[in-house]
Amino acid sequence: MKTPITIAYGDGIGPEIMKATLKILEAAGAQLSYEEIEIGEKVYLQGISAGIKNEAWDSLRKTKVFLKAPITTPQGKGFKSLNVTTRKSLGLFANVRPCVSYYPYVKTKHPKMDLVIIRENEEDLYAGIEHRQTDDVYQCLKLITRPGCEKIVRYAFDYARAYGRKKVTCMSKDNIMKITDGLFHRVFDEIGKEYPEIEKEHHIIDIGSALIADTPERFDVIVTLNLYGDIISDIAAQVAGSVGLGGSANIGEHCAMFEAIHGSAPDIAGRNIANPSGILNSAIMMLVHIGQPQVAEKIQNAWLCTIEEGVHTADIYKEGISSVKVGTQEFADEVIKRLGKKPQKFAPASYASDSVKTIKIHTYERKKQKKEMIGVDVFLHWDNGTPNDLGSQLSKLNGDGLMLKMISNRGVKVWPDGLPETFCTDHWRCRFVADTINPSNPDDLSGVKPVTHQQILNLLNRVTQAGFDFVKTESLCVFDGQKAYSLGQGE
Repeated sequence: MKTPITIAYGDGIGPEIMKATLKILEAAGAQLSYEEIEIGEKVYLQGISAGIKNEAWDSLRKTKVFLKAPITTPQGKGFKSLNVTTRKSLGLFANVRPCVSYYPYVKTKHPKMDLVIIRENEEDLYAGIEHRQTDDVYQCLKLITRPGCEKIVRYAFDYARAYGRKKVTCMSKDNIMKITDGLFHRVFDEIGKEYPEIEKEHHIIDIGSALIADTPERFDVIVTLNLYGDIISDIAAQVAGSVGLGGSANIGEHCAMFEAIHGSAPDIAGRNIANPSGILNSAIMMLVHIGQPQVAEKIQNAWLCTIEEGVHTADIYKEGISSVKVGTQEFADEVIKRLGKKPQKFAPASYASDSVKTIKIHTYERKKQKKEMIGVDVFLHWDNGTPNDLGSQLSKLNGDGLMLKMISNRGVKVWPDGLPETFCTDHWRCRFVADTINPSNPDDLSGVKPVTHQQILNLLNRVTQAGFDFVKTESLCVFDGQKAYSLGQGE
């Protein structure tokens, strides 16, 4: 029986490379039937800001598999990224991007590079929750969840186990973002214990990125948060030699999307010179995912033979290394000629073994904890004086079980005892805490009386009556007695 999939020809070079890829899939014996949907620029220009029509979602829900060519998103005018919309709407939490060097046929300084980046795909700063709060200050919320961390970390370890990978590296910035990135690192350590045969390590993302650029062969599987993963996967693809060869998978519990990592390249559209390898490699990942690994193996080995025999499109063609320059459709024909062959210089692909299976998506079990509120951060839009002036005025609002403990500006404590050199904007975090906290030992919360929402509302009423403009609040909570908020820098 044929597996139904949804396809989209996309924009720019999309139709050409999709046509070439489907030709190869058919010649290799892939058992597929296609439902075509229209996405991208034409849909955007019809006034549909998401770039996809409602009826297209019905196809994706039905087939649960989406092979997508690159699209063009019109600049400005509020058009939303279709990739982000699709990933989040369908719950495609895992972005899987292999980054492999094909030296000497593709120029690289790292001929032994062979790593896979597994990126959390739904949350982090890509939640896209942004606000302008004052004349000076704009905000973007970074949302990290325990379910999101657990799903992506476990997927990374299961991927490593299924594909015979030996090491998983976690990358985060938990030396600065101790709660959000700290959660990701902590979950990595917790889940990693369940995979004793796999080596585990952690790098801060800045040095981790540098190591990818310098010595990528030291890595095997990398798991990281959304923004970091977006950045380092492009670094890794470039270091490997060509962004144009890379495919990616977006995996969820119910659906999966497969796409090239490059853009729609409208400047070369219609010229039959684009390299279809990116979408072809994503289609190979798709075939493994839907349970046709033998076909995936046959196609990848034929593609590797084509590359190592020097049959190259213009983007990777090099005099003295390549044997012949071919166009998009001719490249597809050359791959088809080599179906059934195995490469001699590259390691042959092997997907047909029992170990490579669709990776199970684990469900999340929420663990309830005792939550108590012990204060509130009130954010003000204020530009009428110095931090000491603000502290003096706000201290007069103490009462009803709350007292002003600290004022920070852009995260740095400026009251009490701030430094005069600290530059301040018009956006202030004013921390009020329960007056039962022991000032000589603020970390001891055993005798603290919890704060109620009514006390917070009363405080905000006093703040408003005093003439202040509050722009937001954040509750200061403890979960099972543990602080669940960060200190101000210098607090």
